[in-house]
Amino acid sequence: MRADANDERAGVPSGPCARWPAEQGETIRQIVDRAGDKWTVLVIGTLEHGPLRYTDLQHAVTGISQRMLTHTLRQLQRDGLVTRTAYPEVPPRVEYALTDLGTTLLDAVTALVDWAGTHHDEIQDNRARYDSEATVG
Repeated sequence: MRADANDERAGVPSGPCARWPAEQGETIRQIVDRAGDKWTVLVIGTLEHGPLRYTDLQHAVTGISQRMLTHTLRQLQRDGLVTRTAYPEVPPRVEYALTDLGTTLLDAVTALVDWAGTHHDEIQDNRARYDSEATVG
C-alpha cells in the first residue's frame, strides 16, 4: 500500500494541495480551475507576444464566443493576470496584455499545449479504440 494512502486514512491530507495550509485549499483549487480552463490557456497563450485589441484576440482564439471571451478576460483581470487599457480615441480602442503575473503562467500554458500537440495522435487513437469497444460491449 502507498504511504500517501496510509496518511489519508490516518486523517493526514494528501494530494497536490497538501503542501499548502488547509485554509488556502479552496482558493488554490479556484486558481487551478482558472489556469486550467481551456479559454484561459488559449487567451494567455495568444497574448504571449504582446497586447491585442479585443477583436484581434477574438479572431486569434478560434471557437470562442464574444460572451465567453468577455467573461474570460474579466476573470483574468480580476486575478491580475491581464490588463485592460482603454484609449480615448474615436472609435474607442481597448487592448489587453499580460501582466508580469500573467507572464509567469506562460511556461505552464505552453507546456500544456505542447503536450497536447505531441500526444494528439495517440489520444485520438485511444479515443477511437475506446469508443469502438464501448459500442460493441
